[in-house]
Amino acid sequence: HRALETLTLDKRVLATKKELEVKFGELAYEGYWFSPLKDAINSFIDTTQEYVNGVVKVRLYKGMAVVRGMKSGKSIYSETLATYSENDAFDHSAAVGFIKIWGLPIKTWRQVHESKEAIEIPAQ
Repeated sequence: HRALETLTLDKRVLATKKELEVKFGELAYEGYWFSPLKDAINSFIDTTQEYVNGVVKVRLYKGMAVVRGMKSGKSIYSETLATYSENDAFDHSAAVGFIKIWGLPIKTWRQVHESKEAIEIPAQ
């Protein structure tokens, strides 16, 4: 099931789900089964699982199940976007602006910390 989640959910949803799984366990252990927070976590999980479906092929090896392949009609993975070839669907010129915007915070940090005089904002 977790393998299908990696195919059908984005990385931020997966990361948040992982955090909430820990919180869910804490709430259950501490007796907060009927708390509004647990209900909210349940709602989040229900929403994320709406499109998690498909087929996973596994190989049993030395007491473990190893994923050998998977597919889903709700996969957010697109081979034409994930590959770099003449026939891919990704507009490579879009990467230039993205890289500039994505790197802006660290570029600014570097400029501030490499300058001799940092800009000071007076306290109000």
